[in-house]
Amino acid sequence: MQEREAQAIITVGVKMFPDGRLDTKNAALYLGLEEKTLAIKRNNGTGPLYVKRGRIFYLRKDLDAWISEGKKARSTAQMRTL
Repeated sequence: MQEREAQAIITVGVKMFPDGRLDTKNAALYLGLEEKTLAIKRNNGTGPLYVKRGRIFYLRKDLDAWISEGKKARSTAQMRTL
């Protein structure tokens, strides 16, 4: 009987302000996206909520909500029908 290989969990360190704000770079890192991808999603309205105060900021609670609200599927074929 073969033992399953242990998969290492890699944590990603992001810089967050005490009030839960992340800049675009850290928000993208938190989401596992490229900054450019996050910018495209922001531009076409499919990304998480953000705040613009001179610079773009994302609130962690909004990033978590965006992840949770995403489409879920068991296969790529099923994802195409959603």
